[in-house]
Amino acid sequence: MTKLRERKNIRKTILESLYGAVEHNRPEVSGSVLRAELDLPDEDLSAACVYLADEGLINVEWTSHRTPAAVSLTHVGVCLMEELEEEQDDRERTERSQSGD
Repeated sequence: MTKLRERKNIRKTILESLYGAVEHNRPEVSGSVLRAELDLPDEDLSAACVYLADEGLINVEWTSHRTPAAVSLTHVGVCLMEELEEEQDDRERTERSQSGD
């Protein structure tokens, strides 16, 4: 079983990948592309997708084997990722202003 930190990192990586796809006008990503892109075993990808879907952050279409066939961010997921991006931008701006750039 994966440790908590690893599970959190997997979920974060999935959200980042889906957000990147949305930014490139790809609102939905196939499960096989996501699995290959992130180099995740089926069970880790499936567990993370179940969690994120239960949190209302992603939509998942499942195969008959209970692995993701297609995954997309929900509106709530997009808003969360935008908020995180803005926070990161603010931190970077603050760091630059404090370093005198």
